[in-house]
Amino acid sequence: MNPIDKVRKLASEFHPEIVSCRRHLHMYPELSFKEIETQKFVEQKLQEFGINNLQRMANTGIVAMIEGRNPTKKVVALRADMDALPIQETNKTNYISKNAGVMHACGHDVHTSSLLGVARILHQMRDEFEGSVKLIFQPGEEKLPGGASMMIKEGVLKNPVPDAVIGQHVMPQIKAGKIGFRKGLYMASTDEIYVRVKGKGGHGAMPHLTIDPVMITAQMLVSLQQIVSRNAKPSLPSVLSFGKVIANGATNVIPDEVYLEGTFRTLNEEWRDEAHLKMKKMAEGIAESMGGSCEFNIVRGYPFLINDEVLTERVRQFAEEYVGKENVEDLEIWMAAEDFSFYSQQASACFYRLGVRNEERGITSSVHTSTFDIDESALETGMGLMAWMTLCELKS
Repeated sequence: MNPIDKVRKLASEFHPEIVSCRRHLHMYPELSFKEIETQKFVEQKLQEFGINNLQRMANTGIVAMIEGRNPTKKVVALRADMDALPIQETNKTNYISKNAGVMHACGHDVHTSSLLGVARILHQMRDEFEGSVKLIFQPGEEKLPGGASMMIKEGVLKNPVPDAVIGQHVMPQIKAGKIGFRKGLYMASTDEIYVRVKGKGGHGAMPHLTIDPVMITAQMLVSLQQIVSRNAKPSLPSVLSFGKVIANGATNVIPDEVYLEGTFRTLNEEWRDEAHLKMKKMAEGIAESMGGSCEFNIVRGYPFLINDEVLTERVRQFAEEYVGKENVEDLEIWMAAEDFSFYSQQASACFYRLGVRNEERGITSSVHTSTFDIDESALETGMGLMAWMTLCELKS
């Protein structure tokens, strides 16, 4: 049997077990950096598959190695994230989350179970390839500072150094059985903005006796958008959004202060730094010119994600071989963020999308919603494809 048919056969054979793994993880989700039982479950499964070269990292993370013939020839790292979100699930499935207020609403249960399937396939085929595979089961993708940054600090990209790092992520906009790729710049950096605008409150009927922080904030919100519209190059994607504004006054009460929270995203580190300074200077200047003051704090988040063009082109060709050219799609730049970006800043990396949509069954909800679910046939595609891409990359 040729290698691609063997991978397909094993993916089909292992599919029911990997579905069971996914459902178990979905029923018992854990929040970022609290993936204690998830870690134990992954370790148990790897050991059941015969993979005992395991190491805990970043408290709740795991790194495992599968060595083929001539294990130092080439190393490919594969990454899955394991954490869930603080969302109350409202699906009606028999594998609904049993942990109140916590849900795998971003598909990390899919990523983890799929990588377990990859691990089982590659361990069974370890005598048929040269090189080694590093399996990265990472905590805390959903929460700063990001589990990827912690794993990297603890040496996940060393001993041995991977020649390539590959990750996949569910995408409910793409039908199950299809895959999406983008070479080069793909996902944005992300920063959290926290602002406190201070004035002097008073009676709404006597605004002349106040320093109105609501008016200061209104001016600030409008003016800050010019940072993007009049300072960023039109060809450089940038997003500045404020999703939380608290002015705890009343119909006739002007409050003493207003509190804001927002996010800034872009795809260039020099512009990112410049924009931070411009936003802070503009906000403080507006507040001062109107008689108030503001505390403008930016918490630096994940960097932008860049897919190595040569690696991604190769991996895309491997995917076309496995699922058919007609099932491989081009992706647009996406202004969401992912801590896989830390790997992409350190090594040749490829981050691609796994379709999980099934309109006939009503599986269409976006990630980060209480009704997110997947067509579980995607698990067979996900583990088989990643195993095949890994085998091909080890030969390249």
